[in-house]
Amino acid sequence: MYPLDLFGVIDCGLKVALCTCITHSIINEQKDKTMSHIVIMGAGVGGLPCAFEMKEVLGKQHEVTVIDEKEDFQFTPSNPWVAVGWRTKKEISVPLKKALSKKKINFINSRVEKINPDINTLVLKNGEGVTYDYLVIATGPRLAFEEVPGSGPDGFTSSICTTDHAVHAMGAYNDLVAKPGPVIIGAMPFASCFGPAYEFAFILDCVLRKKKMRDKVPMTFVTSEPYIGHLGLGGVGDSKGMLESDLRAHNIKFITNAKTTKVENGTMYVDELDDNGEVKKQHELPFVYSMMLPAFKGVDAVAEVEGLCNPRGFVVIDEFQRNPKYQNIYSSGVCVAIPPMEVTPVPTGAPKTGYMIETMSTAIVHNIAHEIKGEEPETCGTWNAICLADMGDTGAAFVAIPQIPPRNVTWFKKGKWVHKAKVGFEKYFIRKMRKGLTEPLYEKFILKALGIEKLQK
Repeated sequence: MYPLDLFGVIDCGLKVALCTCITHSIINEQKDKTMSHIVIMGAGVGGLPCAFEMKEVLGKQHEVTVIDEKEDFQFTPSNPWVAVGWRTKKEISVPLKKALSKKKINFINSRVEKINPDINTLVLKNGEGVTYDYLVIATGPRLAFEEVPGSGPDGFTSSICTTDHAVHAMGAYNDLVAKPGPVIIGAMPFASCFGPAYEFAFILDCVLRKKKMRDKVPMTFVTSEPYIGHLGLGGVGDSKGMLESDLRAHNIKFITNAKTTKVENGTMYVDELDDNGEVKKQHELPFVYSMMLPAFKGVDAVAEVEGLCNPRGFVVIDEFQRNPKYQNIYSSGVCVAIPPMEVTPVPTGAPKTGYMIETMSTAIVHNIAHEIKGEEPETCGTWNAICLADMGDTGAAFVAIPQIPPRNVTWFKKGKWVHKAKVGFEKYFIRKMRKGLTEPLYEKFILKALGIEKLQK
């Protein structure tokens, strides 16, 4: 019986082994079939960190592709420095193909012309299609210069919203240095990111003082905010008092509730409204140099999708950063629809600051990972805000937890340390993007110690 039992065991073992091989083969085949393709539109401060984190969390089993019409990541917060020659475009740029390929992430250098969400397909500029299982829209805004005739780099005002615009603005700045005269800095109706306007006003004041020609350049700050320091957030701490004081100390006049109606060569037309939205004064302001932040809208390919966006083209999302109609489409950053903090006489939007955007992107990564596992999304970003605003030779910093009021923490301080901190953060963040890093342990530890976290508990 022993030999028979042995052969029986061998036979049984072979069958088990065969079954195991077949089972493994089926499992592997199923894995291949369930491999997900995540496409990220946009490689800015929201899209690129999202791509690195997505790949790190999902691993090699799933494919991640980034699509952007620019060849480089550009660190937008440094644009005010580019506009006065303190930085070059190259110094704040990271080649996307090289950075993404290190992490086995696909890169397509093209503009997306159309989104077909019913068949999960994007149409590129050359007519080729890209299919996706999950789409992350992180395009940033379209700059709506057309809403104020004569504004923008193709008109009579400069912009620092993109690095190329900042390079153009530097050319206009050089002209100002050669032939000094009145300057207007500020933000148009429907603008939502006011911080860079304040930054640039103080940076320009600083550089002109260093050149000993500030006395030849009268400066006016023209903003759609209802009061100085509103920032699209209803103020942060004593931002109103501090910024008003700083503008006066630097001899910068200001007009609030300003509805800029048109710009001509050398003249800006502004209606100053009262608290009821009625015109109380009309201004014709002369200038030889002007930098005005425009209104934001959604990019065309996104705004044209029925049911995806609000009337201004921003992506409608739920608490999980997911579009309610197309539930495999997520969105992060400036292209997300957030209602204004309050009704203002001149329309203003709510800003989306850098760290707030990072919290959105991290939440998206977790929720797509949940969906791939067959689970429901459950992760929400905190939308906490940390902002370092340079003022040339000093700076202002604020923390808002969360950014949207009512808040648990509101903190606003100024000092020379902020300028140094922003320079350090610039170098740190650009290095992270070059290396493809997500959130190093020490960064997480320091922020947690300060009570600042990306995800809600």
